[in-house]
Amino acid sequence: MAPTMAELTNTQPSTDISDFVLHKGHGVKGLSETGIKSLPKQYVQPLQERLCMTKTVPQDSIPVIDISNCDDPNVADAICNAAERWGFFQIVNHGVPLEVLDNVKQATHRFFGLPAHEKNKYSKRNSCSNNVRYGTSFSPQAEKALEWKDYLSLFYVSDQEASALWPPACKDGVLEYMRNSETVIKQLLKMLMKRLSVNEIDEPKQHLLMGSRRININYYPICPNPELTVGVGRHSDVSTLTFLLQDDIGGLYVRDLQDDSWIHVPPVKGSIVINVGDALQIMSNGRYKSVEHRVVANGTKNRISVPIFVNPRPHDMIGPSPEVLATGEKAIYKQLLYSDYVKYFFRKAHDGKATVDHAKI
Repeated sequence: MAPTMAELTNTQPSTDISDFVLHKGHGVKGLSETGIKSLPKQYVQPLQERLCMTKTVPQDSIPVIDISNCDDPNVADAICNAAERWGFFQIVNHGVPLEVLDNVKQATHRFFGLPAHEKNKYSKRNSCSNNVRYGTSFSPQAEKALEWKDYLSLFYVSDQEASALWPPACKDGVLEYMRNSETVIKQLLKMLMKRLSVNEIDEPKQHLLMGSRRININYYPICPNPELTVGVGRHSDVSTLTFLLQDDIGGLYVRDLQDDSWIHVPPVKGSIVINVGDALQIMSNGRYKSVEHRVVANGTKNRISVPIFVNPRPHDMIGPSPEVLATGEKAIYKQLLYSDYVKYFFRKAHDGKATVDHAKI
């Protein structure tokens, strides 16, 4: 039986809340649904990490690009310019059916609507595979303050493994979304790599750019004191590209490289948010930017998002592309084993751009 609101106040030992949220599988969704009126102290972020959604922000936002004609040079220019200037952009008329987007949103709500004991079957301590992981926050063991988010992370190996191991409540919608995204991802990578003088993406290059994929379904429940915490802290992704579906609630913010402000990424119906990951920043020798982003907590609405992380394979070496360095440009980054890079990212709390800085020569 879930604890009452009175039983989960700040007067309770932190171990009680940790047990409820982390070990019993309720997550922050379960905590929110107890009706708590104040934020437990372990979720209170340092002042410098807070960003309230009601705070006045500039009216500019990341570009929204119509990619219905991918053969148009103006489309390629818009994509590459956005990757250089913002590291983020939204695409519309991308060919992924709206029904597919709606289905994966519904699948996300179905999974997080399961009882805690059902979701907890996929937690780190209970899951039958490292490729299927239900959890909360980002890295609770490493964090001084927890993040207000639950997630299910699914590493794609094959349709057969997914059918056997992924939760029945969401696997069909998630797989459908992944399948429909593949053509668009290839189109985007083709445009981005052409500007780097890579005119053909052969099989080895394709494996390097998108040889592995991970999809997360994220749930950000109503928070009693959203101004005191974060949904996700400042970070950049370790991917090549991230292919993000957000719902109509909003809450994603991106750092503006020009003036260091935080820009809201407003939900656009039917759009997909694309962002450059660290791997592509490293391959482009810094030309394309993996940009810090974060998610605010919300005091009135539950929010979901569904990112697909398009990555090199774990055993791939990543470094500045030979085509980029062919003109005599000096390498900024080392050659790194991708799995080592990812391990470095996940063994610490979110800390902005510290991981990609670690890769510099």
